[in-house]
Amino acid sequence: MKRLLACLAITLALPFAAQANELKVVTATNFLGTLQQLAGEFEKETGHSITISSGSSGPVYAQIVNGAPYDVFFSADQKSPEKLDNGGFALPGSRFTYAIGKLVLWSTKPGLVDDQGKVLAGNGWRHIAISNPEIAPYGLAGTQVLTHLGLLDKLTAEKRIVKANSVGQAYSQTASGAADLGFVALAQIIQKDGSISGSHWFPPADYYEPIVQQAVIVKSTPEKALAEQFMSWMKGPRAVAIIKAAGYSLPE
Repeated sequence: MKRLLACLAITLALPFAAQANELKVVTATNFLGTLQQLAGEFEKETGHSITISSGSSGPVYAQIVNGAPYDVFFSADQKSPEKLDNGGFALPGSRFTYAIGKLVLWSTKPGLVDDQGKVLAGNGWRHIAISNPEIAPYGLAGTQVLTHLGLLDKLTAEKRIVKANSVGQAYSQTASGAADLGFVALAQIIQKDGSISGSHWFPPADYYEPIVQQAVIVKSTPEKALAEQFMSWMKGPRAVAIIKAAGYSLPE
């Protein structure tokens, strides 16, 4: 009788254990830290686990088109999710704007970056790190700022621009001191108390195109229901509060 009860208990437990599924999410590097925090909150609330990968938006788009087994993609731009949507690689109706990024010129050195960005026209630094504008939206925004200031051609000719593969790499190069300055995402450098170490400048919003960051559910996902649940949760008050605290804004 005891053996029968034990077997029955195991049988009854199996359906509940099977309900905890895993979601494979890939994100642009600027959103990695924020997404890790969000995933932790979602896992606490639901019991479902989330595995996170990261990379530049352009290459991730290509990976998905070529069959990479991701369920959800958080891009640093609008273009990549839009192309997935139009190409039939995204679940129809799943694309939405989860954040609007903020570009920052940053240095680990206190006092180096002034609050007008005039440092860029000076000679008090050697190299600036910018992610590849062809594949990384924050790199595109950074080059647009330099173009607006009339400095892009000059700094390129002087070989003072260090191109990174992603905004994550641009951050690493700046944080390590390999580059004196770097165009990075606010979310990468803002602390929990809202402070920012070193020195920084926020380029005016009209110096670069808005960094509209969108997400999609990959059409081939075997976890459609869980992906939809996560995306719905991402639009809720808890997730929105975390995203805003990380230095992003959201559409009105």
